[in-house]
Amino acid sequence: MDPRSSNRPQHVRALKRANQVRQARARIKRRIASGDLTAAEVILSHPWEVESMRIAELLLSQRHWGSRRCDEFLVRMSMHENKSIGSMTERQRIAVAALLTANSPARPPNHNPAPEHLP
Repeated sequence: MDPRSSNRPQHVRALKRANQVRQARARIKRRIASGDLTAAEVILSHPWEVESMRIAELLLSQRHWGSRRCDEFLVRMSMHENKSIGSMTERQRIAVAALLTANSPARPPNHNPAPEHLP
């Protein structure tokens, strides 16, 4: 941790951290929307940025996914839309990723998966 940051009031540090998380989530959602990254990849890797993110928010960031498709998917998975990605068990992550992968069209052949860090 930066020694200078401990001199700042806690609420300022919290705001800065919240902005970093929002920006990182926005980058991930943009990459999902562009097809550079899949929701299944994010769910399986569950980086720190998405730990408290709702599963529905991530699903809705995919192209051609509206609230109806998202709701139907979550009902099929017996999962509530407010379930956070960080609270999902490994078994749930694998099941959601498998169903997302099975329901998705083939990826372009020149797709290069992201390195270890997603954003």
